[in-house]
Amino acid sequence: MSETQAKRLGLSRKQMAWRAAQDLQDGAVVNLGIGMPELVASYVPDGRELLYHSENGLLGFGPPPPAGQEDPELINAGKKPVTLLPGASFFHHADSFAMIRGGHIDVCILGAMQVAANGDIANWSTGAADAVPAVGGAMDLVAGARAIWVLSEHTTRDGAPKLVEQCSYPLTGQGVVRRIYSNLGLIEVSETGFRLLEIAPGISVEELRALTGAPLEVPDSLPQIDAPEL
Repeated sequence: MSETQAKRLGLSRKQMAWRAAQDLQDGAVVNLGIGMPELVASYVPDGRELLYHSENGLLGFGPPPPAGQEDPELINAGKKPVTLLPGASFFHHADSFAMIRGGHIDVCILGAMQVAANGDIANWSTGAADAVPAVGGAMDLVAGARAIWVLSEHTTRDGAPKLVEQCSYPLTGQGVVRRIYSNLGLIEVSETGFRLLEIAPGISVEELRALTGAPLEVPDSLPQIDAPEL
């Protein structure tokens, strides 16, 4: 199965973000990485209050505003417009990183270029000579947040696995990733490597293993991700 077919049969980006949001605990302080992880802010489960944190000094933001109602001074770290929830607060950039480095972020959801079977993550550079370094706050986040989750397509645009035995790109952090929410399934990083927890509709275990660059443990009872149409 090609990577294009995998995307068609798997979850959409919105469904991936929805699935990650379901595992966030009530009252959690959550940092969302730039790109696809930003979508998670739009899917707060009913009955839960989540405090979304942004490196540029914002706590308690909500989903993007309706078109035409954006405030250019109300943005997240990715320069995307956001809304404010009751009780939201602003603070200095240095205080924002003090929150990160002080261990006050419960969960950080990041994108990734590669995730290794031992939990290593590479998400800032391919190592190419002409690449522009853009570490941002990722290295602080993977060191300071209590839990690191990855929200990413399962493969690259060329169909190469992003889940690998060992990262070949420069590392952002070592042994920090706990969970991976991809378009093909929900995978945890255990002491023995990748373990499949849930699989996307229309994907077989054999197809998923073929698109994973490391051994994948599969339990006898494997639930399917029941995501709504988004």
